[in-house]
Amino acid sequence: MSADTQTLKPVDLRSVLNFTVKLARTAGTLILEGSQAIQSTSDVNEKKNSVDLVTEYDVAVEELVKSEIAKAYPSFKFIGEESYSSGTRNELTNDPTFCVDPIDGTTNFVHGFPFACISLGLIYQKRPVLGVIYNPFLDHLYTGIEGQGSFLTRGNSQPLKLPLTNPKPLPSLQKALLAIEWGSDRGKKNLIPKSDSFLRLAGDPADGIAGGRMAHSIRSLGSAALNISMVAQGGLDLYWEIGCWPWDVCAGIVIAQEAGGAVVGSHAALAATTSAGSSIDPFKVTPDVLTGRKYLIIRAIPDTPNETGREAQLRIARDFYQTVEDVEPK
Repeated sequence: MSADTQTLKPVDLRSVLNFTVKLARTAGTLILEGSQAIQSTSDVNEKKNSVDLVTEYDVAVEELVKSEIAKAYPSFKFIGEESYSSGTRNELTNDPTFCVDPIDGTTNFVHGFPFACISLGLIYQKRPVLGVIYNPFLDHLYTGIEGQGSFLTRGNSQPLKLPLTNPKPLPSLQKALLAIEWGSDRGKKNLIPKSDSFLRLAGDPADGIAGGRMAHSIRSLGSAALNISMVAQGGLDLYWEIGCWPWDVCAGIVIAQEAGGAVVGSHAALAATTSAGSSIDPFKVTPDVLTGRKYLIIRAIPDTPNETGREAQLRIARDFYQTVEDVEPK
């Protein structure tokens, strides 16, 4: 790192990545231990119960991560899910800041469904610049550095550059495999608009679903970080979520962008950047987008004779947001 410890160069980010990968794998061992402990006990409550085993391991993983980061990078700031829940509110600054979800996909973690991970993102100058997502159940490691690409490492194999195959055109939502999530807010005000949105995405307009897009199919992995990783990989065409937090998406944003993916904020954010006379990049992840809790991530799309890949991503984003309803998360 340069003499000014708050200045990060590409070579510094490589060093931070090596550290973060080792940390993710260490944390992954603890996550597996926690999952095994939960599977061997009965009557495990929901995550919102602050005294249950799930929270115990959430906190344990975050404390491990915080401790190791503090030793290796004492000048770096820290934003974490459990720290936030306990009342710590660190403001976003230009300083290097780790943004961490110790266990993303907690319901999967409880049930033994092997799609839970640790998500470790690094924010610098108020934008995500590095991401590591590790699923210890499958031993899948996703990594990305701004300007240096993103990769998937399976077990002890060599890293594979993302996306895993050459991207294909995406002519419409009808050809798309979408990822959505129900989220933890199951109240009427949130659930009905979401349900109606899902109905239109999946429904057949020729068979009674007004505004139906008849998407190829819909998936829910139960983890924002892994949904985004799958978009980066090319296995999903897009992922939409309302209600996530920055620690859920920070690492994934870098991984997706480095794989040619596009990240969009809310309906309003997209409308503002695409209005007449606007010179704002619609895919720029500003602090407002990062903290806005509304995200749409679209996979890489190649250029065609009729439109560039970015134009295609923007077309898909507009079409998608014309189909789904906006809601305000709790």
